[in-house]
This record gives sequence, C-alpha cells and structure tokens, in this order.
Amino acid sequence: MIRLTGVELRRLVSRRLVVVGVAALLLITGVMLIATWQNSKPLSAAEQRNAQVNFEQAQKDWQVHGEEYKKQCLQDYQSQPDPKPKLEEFCQVNPPTIDQYGKPKAKFTEVMPDLLLGSSYLLAFGAFLIGASFVGAEFSSGSISNWLTFEPRRLRVYGSKLVAAATGMLPVAVVLLAILLAGTYLIVGALGTTAGTTGKVWGDLTGTAGRAVLMAAVAGALGGILALLLRHTAAAVGVAMGYLVLVEGVFGGFLTKAQPWLVRLNFDAWIKHDTTYLVDNCRSTADGGYLCDSIEKTLSFEHGAWYLGIVVVVLIALGAGVFHRRDIN
Repeated sequence: MIRLTGVELRRLVSRRLVVVGVAALLLITGVMLIATWQNSKPLSAAEQRNAQVNFEQAQKDWQVHGEEYKKQCLQDYQSQPDPKPKLEEFCQVNPPTIDQYGKPKAKFTEVMPDLLLGSSYLLAFGAFLIGASFVGAEFSSGSISNWLTFEPRRLRVYGSKLVAAATGMLPVAVVLLAILLAGTYLIVGALGTTAGTTGKVWGDLTGTAGRAVLMAAVAGALGGILALLLRHTAAAVGVAMGYLVLVEGVFGGFLTKAQPWLVRLNFDAWIKHDTTYLVDNCRSTADGGYLCDSIEKTLSFEHGAWYLGIVVVVLIALGAGVFHRRDIN
C-alpha cells in the first residue's frame, strides 16, 4: 500500500494540470494579499479633511437637535413588533464620534478570520479539481485497465489513489495559508493595527488554518471518488457545480430551515468552529397583516464535524463498492 501510494504521488506531482492548478492557487493568494493591502490603506489627506468637515457638521446638528432625534427614535422603537432589536442598534443615543466618519483602521483580528474562511473555500475547490482530474483522466484514457494488470487488488489501488489525492494537497495548503497569514499580518501591521493579537487569537487562527488544510485534503479525495463514480473529470465537476447552484443556491434560498442540512453551512461550522445563520419567522398580526422577522441561530462545530464526517465515510464506501465490482472496460 505504501509503495503504491508513493507511485501515485509521483504521478500526481508530474501532471501538468496539477502544476497549473497550484500556480493558480498561488496567484489567487497573491491577489487576496493585494486586496488586503488596498483595503487597509488609510484615507488620503483630502479624504481625511472631508471626513473631519462632515463630523463637525454632524456634531453641530446633534447639539441642536440631538434630544429631538432621541425622543422620536425612542417612540419609533416602542412601536416596533416583538422581538425588538437592541436599542443601541435601532437608535443613536450618543453624540457622533470621529470614528463614525471616514475609514476605520484595519484590525488583524477582524480581517484574518474572513480571509481564512475564503481561502478554505479556494483550497477545497482547487483540491477537488486536482483530485477529480487525477483519477478521472485514468478512466477517460482507459489506462486504469493497464494499471490493474500490474496490481489486480482493486481496493489497494483505490485506497492508494485516494490517499495520494488527499496528501498531495497537504503541503500546498500549508504553504499557501502560511503565506496568507504572514502576509496579512505584515500588511495590517504596517497600515492598520495588530493590537489584541494574543496567544489565544493565534491559537484560534492556527486551529482554523489546520481545519482548512484537513478540508482541502478531504476535498481532493472526494474529487477523486466522484470522478471514479462518473468516469470523467468534467462530469464530476459538472455534478459538483450543479449541486452548488441548484441545491445550495436555489433550494437553500427558499427553505431557510433546511440550511443545517446543507454542505455549505456545515463547512462554515467546521472551519469557523461554530457559525450562525438566519431563519425566517413569519406570523399573522392582529390587524390581519403578515409579518416576517429573521432569527439568528447557531450551527455548532460538532454538528458540522459529524455531518461532514458521515458524508465522507458514505462516499468513500460507495466508491470502494463500485470500484471493487464494476467492469472497468
């Protein structure tokens, strides 16, 4: 098994599409760093002067009409249906501050978690494509039949291909996430602030990155399984994209209460170690109307881990059963 996996890894690394895919991932990571630099740049001198003027005008207006504004807003707040939002979110009860005008300073503790989540999707998608092309090419060309003449034990062949597709992306994911973490820290440190980046924050970010690396490896293996089941790379990619558009996009948009059973939200729960989602709560009002509110709910990390784990195990078993019994020719 170890020898077979080594052979498969050499084949994976030597494929031109893999080299192109890794280069594309590196390029997109660079684009993400450039975007972070652009978003972290402070305002120009002219923009800062304009923000100061707007702040002074708002401050003068509050001094004259502030009490009137608060009184009217509190009246509007009392007329809101239950459950009411937080008062400080609905009304401005304090005078305006300079921080409300202009561009807030970029904070590493706020920027990095979102970047890690976005990069985890990027790595998973890239790994899925590489894994699908790695396995699908053998079925499209028919070389899998020749390979089985050298190693007729199909489950060993199946296992070695999945392990290669999974472990082949591990170093790529580690390097890219390390570049993203270090690059973002340096950029935000120069243009914004890294204050508050405690040991706990670094531990949380490292945990998030580790889960993203593991998910990239799993996505590579799943790409190989889907290509094996459908016998073609394009078919595997087409099914995956169709699921994302029809099920995650259309179906998930209409039936918000079904979100906990969709892949995307469980993916977020796994990467972020808990995530939130909105559910519509609709009811009839006393005057005969119909009112809908959005309620925020939490999907736990444990739910995401169990959900994704069961899906992966089922697909691996399905792929093994099909490959073990199906006529390759």
